[in-house]
Amino acid sequence: MNPPVNFVAVASAALRSAEPICRRVLPGGRVAGAEYVALNPLRADTRAGSLKVNLHTGRWADFATGERGGDLISLVAWRYGVRQIDAARHLATLLSLNLEPR
Repeated sequence: MNPPVNFVAVASAALRSAEPICRRVLPGGRVAGAEYVALNPLRADTRAGSLKVNLHTGRWADFATGERGGDLISLVAWRYGVRQIDAARHLATLLSLNLEPR
């Protein structure tokens, strides 16, 4: 049985590593001010600019398609086509977070 996931804790920990997570999930992007700007890997995007992730809040959007989310968990879920809980567990593992109940 999988342990419960504290989404707030995972989102908070992910935010502290926002740039490395973005580079892993959306390779080839660049930092522009407080945002990570990248190509959308899920469509035939040829020029970076419409897909942006705010590195301070984790909010992200592709302004060309209207896809958006409120944190890095939703970014990972969108990018890999998985459920939010699976994305949170993946990030927790990536960040070496302990999900064991206390």
